[in-house]
Amino acid sequence: MTRSLTIRLIYAACLIVAAGNHALVLIRHGLLWNYGGVPVASAAFWTSLTLLDPIAAILLLVRPNAGVWLTAAIIVADVTHNLWVRVHYAPAGADIVTVLGAPFLLCQIGFLFFVIATMRLARVYITP
Repeated sequence: MTRSLTIRLIYAACLIVAAGNHALVLIRHGLLWNYGGVPVASAAFWTSLTLLDPIAAILLLVRPNAGVWLTAAIIVADVTHNLWVRVHYAPAGADIVTVLGAPFLLCQIGFLFFVIATMRLARVYITP
């Protein structure tokens, strides 16, 4: 197994787990749930990840370069969005560790750094 494939399989596994989490939310709360009162655009974004994450996982195997770029775009958008939501909806007087130290967010940030650090290695270079 090549280094590129190994990295892409790690990406795909993380994306499938994330898609499963989003699917569980849909199963528990339904398609139109507002995630506890967030704007419609935020709820739509999170719901869309139920489909986007597995699409990226599949692309990582069948169209590796497109899959790597889609994975990077998804995780950058997701972390940026989740940081905004956590800060914007933080309880008054909440400390930074409470607001930004949520385990799910730390895992996403770790995955973001992993993707950024390895995406060059994950891409498939075709030599003529």
